[in-house]
Amino acid sequence: MSDALDDAVPSAGTCLMTMDPATMLPTAEFVENGLTADSISRLVDIELREPDYTKWVDMARARTAAASLSEATAGDLDLSRRQREVRHPGGYADELRVVLSSGTGTWGALTVFRETGSPHFSLPEVRLLSSLTGLISDGLRRALLLDDACADRPDTGMLVLDPDDGVDLANREAEHWVDELGIGERAGTRLPLVIRSVAGQARAIADGRTQVAGIGLARARVRTRTGRWLIVRASLLGEGPLAPVAVLLEAARPAEMAPLLADMYGLTEREKRVTELVAQGLPTRQIANRLHMATYTVQDHLKSIFAKSGTGSRGDLVARLFFDQRATSLTAPPAPDDLPLES
Repeated sequence: MSDALDDAVPSAGTCLMTMDPATMLPTAEFVENGLTADSISRLVDIELREPDYTKWVDMARARTAAASLSEATAGDLDLSRRQREVRHPGGYADELRVVLSSGTGTWGALTVFRETGSPHFSLPEVRLLSSLTGLISDGLRRALLLDDACADRPDTGMLVLDPDDGVDLANREAEHWVDELGIGERAGTRLPLVIRSVAGQARAIADGRTQVAGIGLARARVRTRTGRWLIVRASLLGEGPLAPVAVLLEAARPAEMAPLLADMYGLTEREKRVTELVAQGLPTRQIANRLHMATYTVQDHLKSIFAKSGTGSRGDLVARLFFDQRATSLTAPPAPDDLPLES
């Protein structure tokens, strides 16, 4: 993708992040010619806890698919905190941010950036990347469907992090999960991005600055390098800026994965309701009565569901989405403003 974009929108480098659509917390990153690991940690901190221009959550709320920093600041890039503190000292100038959203949620974010002395991104370049948002988002969503979340589940891992995200304590299971997540190839990186972002969100919740980030859960779902899905949760141990953060890592349970997979397959709200009732063992006529629709409409929905999920029967569908054959709610997660606080 980066190679293809560079011909149309030349840049010094790119950064593609995956996100958990329920919380919009970053879970993994793929970077070409980007900043150092310490700089990325500061950028994540600003994104979660401090005001700035063209933040991901703000762009998603405003349904702004793409925006350049130069346009947002009217050409005065140093008005941006991340530009002033991190990007400018690193030799970078304008950046173009793209929110990778679709009708099923926000699956990631793309940044292309230029070095100091290069021209700012033009309005046609912004429009071009905006027009590609759906295509890139769909590709990212489909890539996350690879493999299966039903592998053997090791015990829960626990990390205790100091205020600088250094590891004070870690059990063996946590070390296993960190190895499976991987820390990437960026020099100086100590922990996977998802752990750092969830820990940062726990601190934001504790100091009452979640309204800046627009999200209220210190939790994210992430796919590991082996294809397994992991839930990462964090909470502050104590009070004050020096309090450590506990991070728990455990294999995703069916109730946590089924709604995510339903979104990944692109099921509509009506298709999700049909799937829930199929999982409860209801025949077509009862589903039709429950949802106040004709039986042939239910059958049409089932055909669409099978096609989207790559399944051929009701049993295959339930196994694909629920794993342990238990029905759970597939309804969409609450909007960021409606999310309960968890710390």
